[in-house]
Amino acid sequence: MKQILILSGKGGTGKTTVASAFIKLSNAKAYADCDVDAPNLHLISDWQTEPKRSDYFGLDKAQIDPQLCVQCDACRQNCRFDAIIAGESYQVNPYACEGCGVCAYVCPTQAIKMVPSVDGDLMLYADAEKTFSTAQLKMGSGTSGLLVTQVKKQMKEHATDADLAFIDGSPGIGCPVIASLSGVDMVLVVAEPSISGISDMQRIIHTAARFGVKIAVCINKYNNNLENTAKIEQYCQENDLAMVGKIPYDPNAIRAINNGHSIVDIDCPSGRAVREVYARTIKRL
Repeated sequence: MKQILILSGKGGTGKTTVASAFIKLSNAKAYADCDVDAPNLHLISDWQTEPKRSDYFGLDKAQIDPQLCVQCDACRQNCRFDAIIAGESYQVNPYACEGCGVCAYVCPTQAIKMVPSVDGDLMLYADAEKTFSTAQLKMGSGTSGLLVTQVKKQMKEHATDADLAFIDGSPGIGCPVIASLSGVDMVLVVAEPSISGISDMQRIIHTAARFGVKIAVCINKYNNNLENTAKIEQYCQENDLAMVGKIPYDPNAIRAINNGHSIVDIDCPSGRAVREVYARTIKRL
């Protein structure tokens, strides 16, 4: 299975818009939303059924047994994350606990144990034709990278006959992006012609290059700032990066997405442009 990952480096550049268009144009049998902090690809997918849900277990969390606790304060003094709350009874703040287990190790009465913690919700949409894997990380959880790995694993396990998969990634260059990059064949960077957009584009390109994958770039809303669009094109030329197209700002795109459609579901300038971007990307792959 070949995998194309769509990244942006910066939030709000339009990567989910491009990803949904690619999925529709290719009639993809397998795709995933790996932006587990704020997944939204399902909002413009055609699924009419509820997904199969399963608990995602991250790092274990500490739990204090009040019947065994003698309030010696050893756990609180040794917790470097300030996760122990002292009061009438000692408790653990689950949002602060990092699951290191030091409190359980130093407890003289063995009143603390590490217990499995549900840190997210894995979701799988599947039928005879296609598979869509996604997830929602629980607030305060720090295991987004591991959850992304589970999302990709779930997709591959249920779409064994798919030749090509599209992955909608996260913004930034952190753990979920690193996990998304692992094992993919190509990265399409959706760039924005703004100062922050150019900076974040460069950061994600440098990150992706370390994985040795093919990299292509497209510019979304290019006509918002033609000067910065020219800077992105020059950067790609200087760094031998494939420029696969430019998508104009298009009010029709906003209306389509607000109605739960992809930009290729209607005849509009952005939809026509993304068709060319798709063709060049597949040829590059």
